Amino acid sequence: MKLERAGLLGVSLLLLVGAALALATGAGPGNAPPGAASTTAYPPLLEWVLWGTLGLFAAVAGLWLVLTYVVGAGYEPPQPEYGAEEVQVRILTVDAESVVRDTVAALPEGLDDVHVIAETAMDVPGAAVHVVPDEFDCDAVRKGRALEWGRQAIACDREFVLYLDEDSLLEDFDGLPDADVVQFQERPRHTGSALSYLADVYRMGVQLEQRAFARLSVPLFAWGGGIAVRSELEDAVTWDRETLVEDTAFVWAAFDEYDPEFALTDTACRNEAPPSLYEIAQQRRRWAAGNLEAASMLPARYRLLTRVRNYAWALSPVVTLVAVPLSLLGVVVYGGLFVLLSAVLAAFTFLWYLRGALSYGREALPLVLATPLAPLVTVVHSMGTVAGILAPPNGFRVTTKVGTDE
Repeated sequence: MKLERAGLLGVSLLLLVGAALALATGAGPGNAPPGAASTTAYPPLLEWVLWGTLGLFAAVAGLWLVLTYVVGAGYEPPQPEYGAEEVQVRILTVDAESVVRDTVAALPEGLDDVHVIAETAMDVPGAAVHVVPDEFDCDAVRKGRALEWGRQAIACDREFVLYLDEDSLLEDFDGLPDADVVQFQERPRHTGSALSYLADVYRMGVQLEQRAFARLSVPLFAWGGGIAVRSELEDAVTWDRETLVEDTAFVWAAFDEYDPEFALTDTACRNEAPPSLYEIAQQRRRWAAGNLEAASMLPARYRLLTRVRNYAWALSPVVTLVAVPLSLLGVVVYGGLFVLLSAVLAAFTFLWYLRGALSYGREALPLVLATPLAPLVTVVHSMGTVAGILAPPNGFRVTTKVGTDE
């Protein structure tokens, strides 16, 4: 973590200083006197950092293309083989009683073994509520501690345990395929900040790569908004580890110790987008820091890949906010290749946003109309990743939920 933190901080400072110097001095081919040869007296550090950043982001964008359209090409979610009678639902919360009530009320018919694991007592019709006792002790903390207590304390005679976040409204449920880990898809819904919501729409476009995960030796991440785990595998792997990304860490541990089967299902959860820019920054901060920390359990090639991807996502706004604008202004132009690469990578940000918007089906039109905001949305999406690398949180922080009544 220290290496990523120092590197990202250094790159950020060099970009700011270099770009300011370029603007202040007017360095660039467009500033040569009439009849004189164009000058390219650019700040060397700015040139090196911009080329390095573009190269890093280009590598990650290229990997995304390969994962999504080569490795994941033709992926079809397996047909369901286990019905609702083989699934126990567990919903974790701290004290968001009204939010959890909505989640339980929205459960499709047939999911009748429902348990809420909370930190305080509450009344949730349709579910058995369990409060994690203060005296329970394990290596896991916060959410992981609640998950582990539930695994040990709640009897389960069903094939799968389906974990839902407190705000995950399950739209439908046709059953689960014969896989050990089943990742549900996600359709964030607008709750507060429009930019936070659009950043989550952008993330849906990026997450198209998930369709390749079933064909990798290790899935690159998992999220707990909706994830089903075979109960036998859960008891073998457990949740008893200290981490900020419990779901991803569980999947990585499972693939390290066993040979489970991963599947992505069409079933989607309508979870809440973070209600403010502060909340989305803190959420992404936890994800980035947790992924980098948990990467130590991965094979070397995946560990390197995880670190490079986090670093590239943190720097991705450089393309649309530094490289392209300065090139258009004629301030920083390092040749046709630089301009072309900048434009192609900027186009990727629009592609990811559009793919995310189109995944909403009949709700897509107003989201598509917001496409010109993609560069700003990229910044909102990435700012928490920067914070997670530079200043990792000390503990798990629950993202604020507003519920359906507000």
